[in-house]
Amino acid sequence: MSWIFDFYRSPMGRKAVMAVTGIVLFGFVVGHMMGNLKIYKGQEALDHYAEGLRQIGDPVFGPSELLWVARAGLLLCLVLHLHAAITLTQLNRGARGGQRYAKTTPQASTAASRSMIVSGVILLVFVVYHLLHLTIGTPDIHPNFQEGQVYHNVVTGLGSPIAAAFYVFANIALAFHLYHGVWSLFQTLGFADPRWTGIRQKVSLAFAILVAGVNISFPVAILTGFVKLGG
Repeated sequence: MSWIFDFYRSPMGRKAVMAVTGIVLFGFVVGHMMGNLKIYKGQEALDHYAEGLRQIGDPVFGPSELLWVARAGLLLCLVLHLHAAITLTQLNRGARGGQRYAKTTPQASTAASRSMIVSGVILLVFVVYHLLHLTIGTPDIHPNFQEGQVYHNVVTGLGSPIAAAFYVFANIALAFHLYHGVWSLFQTLGFADPRWTGIRQKVSLAFAILVAGVNISFPVAILTGFVKLGG
């Protein structure tokens, strides 16, 4: 097993971990967003969808057991992704003797790439908060939480302006992270030719805005009364 840790300690290993965990997290973000869109179909649709997730693995696994395994795996992916990013940054600075480049070439993704560590930390904090808020229903964080009533929990939870503001803030961080992440994914897949630069920029930006925009629409719809209890 020691070879696994030796491989991870190498720059190549950490880049591989970042790539694999990034793809897993990328898929989760898209799937989670699409599932949450059912809130616009009403309480029955969202609660039925959530119940289906809890029954995944039946009858081998009990209710929510496999779902919690998936959640733990996703949280581990996020931690590994962030750790690999931070340590790679440290390795790169160490290779330069701790000095930053005297001159950098401006790129469309520069602002997003510089904020990757910061946005990653924000997203990690948000995921933990999200689990405590809308999954576990910690009383101090969500006093109106009702077990198994997903629509009710989302509407009452995001009906708090403070909670809604944090969700909006986290999704802005997500947009920056996705922009550079998708941009980097294109390069990994071989679309690094300068001729593709304009297309990579537009696709990455459009995707980041789409995902963040849809996610932000949920607290906005609840605060404005477009989505409400009994809907």
